[in-house]
Amino acid sequence: MSKNVDRNYLEIHSLNDLVESKNPPSEYLVELIDPPNFQLNKFFYKNIGKHHSWKDRLQWQENQWIDFTTNKNLKTFVLKKKKDLVGYFELIMHTEKNEVEIAYLGLLKEYQNQKLGSYLLSTAIKNSFYYKPHRVWVHTCSLDHKNALNNYLSRGMKIFMRETIQI
Repeated sequence: MSKNVDRNYLEIHSLNDLVESKNPPSEYLVELIDPPNFQLNKFFYKNIGKHHSWKDRLQWQENQWIDFTTNKNLKTFVLKKKKDLVGYFELIMHTEKNEVEIAYLGLLKEYQNQKLGSYLLSTAIKNSFYYKPHRVWVHTCSLDHKNALNNYLSRGMKIFMRETIQI
């Protein structure tokens, strides 16, 4: 049985266009995972993705995860509350186009609906502009968290393409 899914592609062209969210309490911290750790990407992908039909990488073997996470054009950042894992985002540098894609961004279920998603997205956008792209983009769909699209729009991103796909 197939299902229609609405997908929106959004972009932001300048850090000046970012509408930042409030910072969370000081026990929250976003850090770059360096050196890369494929187990963290895999953990977040599976645990966040199971609520939003993320399936593409579920069949990946360990070597595929390692190849992906050690690619020099991928940066993974993790949000922690003290030592507890909260969420993550992956930035992919598309150097040939001088743009950064926010490939995946999400929070573990127990940390959702606490305004942490807006902080995580603000941080992802700020970190993306560190690489001086001409734009930062992302796509979201109707399977993602119910506040995802509004979060992107509230941070200053603009829709540049919409489509409906069948899965």
